[in-house]
Amino acid sequence: MCGIIAIAALGGSDVAIRVKRGLSKLEYRGYDSVGIASVYHGRIYVKKGKGKLSEVDLRLDLSSIPGKLVIGHTRWATHGEPSDINAHPHVDCKSIVAVVHNGIIENYLELKRKLRDRGHKFLSETDTEVIAHLIEEGIEQGLNGLEALKYAIRRIRGSYAIAVLIASEEDKIFFARRLSPLVVGLGKSANYIASDIPAFLEYTRRIIVVHDDEVG
Repeated sequence: MCGIIAIAALGGSDVAIRVKRGLSKLEYRGYDSVGIASVYHGRIYVKKGKGKLSEVDLRLDLSSIPGKLVIGHTRWATHGEPSDINAHPHVDCKSIVAVVHNGIIENYLELKRKLRDRGHKFLSETDTEVIAHLIEEGIEQGLNGLEALKYAIRRIRGSYAIAVLIASEEDKIFFARRLSPLVVGLGKSANYIASDIPAFLEYTRRIIVVHDDEVG
């Protein structure tokens, strides 16, 4: 199983630290790679790699990633071997979108072929990367972040729990769910999204379960 933790904070310099702590609470699910992404001053930042959280953190200093919106992921390989490039988060061609995803996109090969035909360049072997490119297409068509996410999920088949950052929307983390667990936590100075409650339980006990086909 994979794990997701995302934090949207009002401020503070410790958001990446809290995401890293959340990832440590999800290690029991099993994983082969780990990564985090943030949006800061209109730019997406990504740090990710193959290995355990402690190993990747030692190499990349995950806590140093800037910003008050941060998403994190632990990956168990399904499509694509365990590697630095196949680790989540994944970005689009222009690095304006970052996505973490649990589940399986059943039609990803068909979508990947169509996206390549339209000029998209892929870096990884994963099914998840098609989501980032589809959201990019929605944004290029003038859609806002929420509508661009809806544009993407209308085109994918399968199971998913998704958290998304968009460079132009520094006050929002977007999410969607179908057939893969996702919960929201409401805090005083931050809100949380995770695949399992323990990822943020030390920060809040106000919890909302995201139901199938909900998008936010």
